[in-house]
Amino acid sequence: MYVAKGIKNMQQPHPGYNLPPFGCPSTVQIATILIISICAITLAQTTITETPNIPATTENLTYTEEITPPITLSQESVQPQPAQAVVITVDGMIDDGLYESIKRRTEEAIDNGATYIIYQIDTYGGALIAAFEICNYLMLDVSPRVHTVAYVPTKAISAGVMISVACNDIVMKRGTTMGDCAPISATGQAIEGVEREKIESPTRALFRNAAEANGYPSALCEAFVTIGHQVYQVRNLQTHQYEYFESDDLPTDPCAYDLANQKLIVDDDELLTVKATEALELGLCRVILDEPIGTYSEILAFFENRDNVVFAGPPTVLRPNWSEQMVRFLTSPIVAGLLTLVALLGIYAELNSPGLGLPGAVAVAALAILFGSKFMIGLANWWEIALFVIGIVLLLIEIFVIPGFGIAGISGLILILFSLVAMMIPNSPSEWPIPQTPFDWELFQENLIYTMLGIFAFFICAYFLGKYFPRLPIANRLVLVAPQKTIAVPPIKTIAPAPELPVKIGDVGVTLSQLRPAGKAKFGKIRLDVVTQGNLVENNQQIKVVAIDGNSIVVKEIS
Repeated sequence: MYVAKGIKNMQQPHPGYNLPPFGCPSTVQIATILIISICAITLAQTTITETPNIPATTENLTYTEEITPPITLSQESVQPQPAQAVVITVDGMIDDGLYESIKRRTEEAIDNGATYIIYQIDTYGGALIAAFEICNYLMLDVSPRVHTVAYVPTKAISAGVMISVACNDIVMKRGTTMGDCAPISATGQAIEGVEREKIESPTRALFRNAAEANGYPSALCEAFVTIGHQVYQVRNLQTHQYEYFESDDLPTDPCAYDLANQKLIVDDDELLTVKATEALELGLCRVILDEPIGTYSEILAFFENRDNVVFAGPPTVLRPNWSEQMVRFLTSPIVAGLLTLVALLGIYAELNSPGLGLPGAVAVAALAILFGSKFMIGLANWWEIALFVIGIVLLLIEIFVIPGFGIAGISGLILILFSLVAMMIPNSPSEWPIPQTPFDWELFQENLIYTMLGIFAFFICAYFLGKYFPRLPIANRLVLVAPQKTIAVPPIKTIAPAPELPVKIGDVGVTLSQLRPAGKAKFGKIRLDVVTQGNLVENNQQIKVVAIDGNSIVVKEIS
């Protein structure tokens, strides 16, 4: 039908052209076409018959250009590449001491040739600013050099899930959990309003960056942090993969997405926390492991199969050394408050006892530990320590050299307080110790709370120590007591009582001379020495006895 219609259209002359109509072919034309066809077939058969059977090799062919051999994969390109794995443990409280320990161990692993670093994460969280520093270090510094893996053997909660998504891959042991990264205050209370958003906003940005860099669903990663957003799972009809969207960003094209079967994953009143099986289904985890904790054969086998590598042997496990564990313990805010209490009590006890004894040595040791541990993790700068030492010197000068309490003492106290506050804030030596970010304020508030609790406890302890400490049978030996000197007391002489005077209080007499204030007076026929209370009394004036003090007769003028 379509052919006939086409021929009919072709037979109609086009407007503007004078074309002759098509006619039926003549007998001569048909005969000519048949003869040409028979000749062509005969020629082709002759050519095939006369062509010799030449093997299809490049040696029997002649070309004007050089023949390029076919491109094939060499055996070396399909051989597994050698790899070396190292395990770095990340457990306990996330803090600045752990950040420094992770940096040291990571650099040690890279220097020893590691190509895969497995961070074994087991934590309930910790300081948010320390978690930020660890994540930025892993994403910006470590990932460009080696492949990073987060291994969750039990739990990765709060700051732990932040560190996990900062790694290139996440692998979990069956039955484990990760999630719940909502920020809370140093006292454990929830943060609301603008303060919460100031902390959540950069935290969500970090999760988005990590998700984009490592191939995790961004909407799900943000759901670890923020309440108030619904997250849906929608199937892409073109790629047949599941994608995740917040309720405000749901796709609307039914041809591209299966909108009828979209599934709610996170409601608006929930924080995302997932088990290992859920994490695998949602694309947050690469594989689930069943091997015991402390063995890594399944992890290595997974990456050998996926990445076409072969590991030389079991991975080396790098743990924090004893000094790093000690620094982490000493730099915790609670221990810093206790060290402040011990230092103040030592100074108080030393000032209340002569000489330099045990309390003074304890105070010096507590202050050295307090500032030394902060200095090792970068919280205390050299000039902050110098200000503290100068303040102590000024205070000692005020106590032992300059009498009273003046400029030296006040200046010493100001420098001591300023240095204590300054070491609570992470700043470089060239910057003023002023919190710049919400995380700086959080760290400052946490340290300040425990330091103030230590100072408050000092006043309570000082009261009870001052009242009861010297009376304790053992504790009073710790206080140096000045030796007592025996003073010779001369024998007391017995003084004879004064003779009885001939006058008594109330008697009236007459002055025989001016009383200035002492003078003579006559009482009846008796002349006696008298004295006034300081007033001048003229001669021949009446007076009255008002007091008798030993041999002194005190009188006053009768007006």
